[in-house]
Amino acid sequence: MTPDEIADRILLRDANLLILDKPAGLPVHGGPGGAQSVEDFTRYLTFGLGHVPVPAHRLDRDTSGCLVLARHPKARTRLGRLFQAGKVGKLYWAICAGGPVAESGTIDLPLAKHSNRGGWRIEPDPKGLRAVTHWRVLGRFEGVTWFELRPETGRTHQLRVHLAEHGWPILGDAAYGDAGGAMLLHARRIEVPYWADRDPVVVEAPPPPEMAARIAQMKEKVRA
Repeated sequence: MTPDEIADRILLRDANLLILDKPAGLPVHGGPGGAQSVEDFTRYLTFGLGHVPVPAHRLDRDTSGCLVLARHPKARTRLGRLFQAGKVGKLYWAICAGGPVAESGTIDLPLAKHSNRGGWRIEPDPKGLRAVTHWRVLGRFEGVTWFELRPETGRTHQLRVHLAEHGWPILGDAAYGDAGGAMLLHARRIEVPYWADRDPVVVEAPPPPEMAARIAQMKEKVRA
């Protein structure tokens, strides 16, 4: 990607934060492999301020959608406290293989990081960290399900593991499901109560093309 392409993906800009529609495949932080990351572009997103914005949280490399960046040190501190306290509202969309009989529910399944020769993965573990995901079915079509997901906690790979463990792996999830195509997990909406005495900042990111095509199929089925 280019700096201009990243700038075109800004959904909101104010004096304190940026909200970016992160594309799938672009990690938030740089790694040892030297591939591009969001951090490689932040120096182009100062817009006249003397500080380079920094990510206030993270999304997996293959997850698209709303990513919040702090525009100055005070914003970084404030946003860090909000995310740590679980006060930032997050809503995700996912397209999964299979699906539940019910239309909504909650997954309460502790998770832990386990290492092996190939690296690490997140697995259910009764001694792990509490992890809770609220879900709702938005649509179904030919053996796949469109989910709305509201994580109550923010564990690594939480949504991916929770859905896979219930037999509904996210399409394209190479680690916990089927590796074919892009991973269809999208940070659709974020609500940031930046000021206690004002309405929260609310932003939605449009679904990426492959997810949008699946959703269109489901909506067409409803109209038929």
